[in-house]
Amino acid sequence: MSEALDALILDLLESIAPRPRPYREVIDAWRTSCPRLPVWEEALDRELLELHSADDGALLVRVTASGREFLARHRFAAAAG
Repeated sequence: MSEALDALILDLLESIAPRPRPYREVIDAWRTSCPRLPVWEEALDRELLELHSADDGALLVRVTASGREFLARHRFAAAAG
């Protein structure tokens, strides 16, 4: 994948990493119909994000263990570069 897409995925993960976010909030902010910048779709395909149901039935998005590894790897690379 491109560096631009990875940078956008990093932004997406950083916005969700502190705490799970409501699905509607995330999808409204990050979904795109542009096939050249499929940020949301690519993050799901890479299994960097997952959906789960809260106790109240709300659908939430959270960063997976793989997503946290992606964050750590790219934050380190950005700090070193």
